[in-house]
Amino acid sequence: MKQSLLDLQAQTREHLSDAIERDVIALDEYTIEVDEARWHEVAKTLRDTLGFDQLIDLCGVDYVAWKRTNWETLEAPNEGFSRGVFDFEEVVSALPLDMPRRFAVVMHLLSVAHNRRIRVRAFIENTQQPEIDSVVDVWASANWFEREAFDLFGIIFKGHPDLRRILTDYGFIGHPLRKDFPLTGHVEMRYDPEKARCVYEPVSIENRVNVPRVIRNDSVADKG
Repeated sequence: MKQSLLDLQAQTREHLSDAIERDVIALDEYTIEVDEARWHEVAKTLRDTLGFDQLIDLCGVDYVAWKRTNWETLEAPNEGFSRGVFDFEEVVSALPLDMPRRFAVVMHLLSVAHNRRIRVRAFIENTQQPEIDSVVDVWASANWFEREAFDLFGIIFKGHPDLRRILTDYGFIGHPLRKDFPLTGHVEMRYDPEKARCVYEPVSIENRVNVPRVIRNDSVADKG
């Protein structure tokens, strides 16, 4: 374990000990999990006290189907491929979509002066209307990232100056990166030359199981 990560962990715990719910060093990365009510306060402390002057990324996460894999990898054939073993949408529909701590917000920060990074995560207890404070006033680059998380996950960032959809259409219904959103969507759009405009129609795409590539730890390349 790198000493720089241990030093960062010690400094972070010193300044944010009462706000950190969990922290871990893994894969040469330091991650802290904080109380959602302290999200904005933690962001300011990380910038002003610990020197994390750049927000590299901010995103939402939906954990409703976490650890419920759609692929059998241990029994994959020698070619490294595996087939889907069940319909993912059927599995998600059977899960409690109102489960607590379903949604989380994650941000990745960089300190240029100290050449180090940190990952910060906060779970949102309210699943029906997930809300968390905006950090746009801490890092201006959070503006579009928070709009993206709002658009794709339906997470509301309180205090955001212009919280609008950014990737989907103006009249889009739903949030496409939520696990309960159908893989094919609800409607499809096409240009109708007779009407001289775009029209929305029921989805005609048939869902199918793809064949992903399985990366195995005991591959020939690993054995040198």
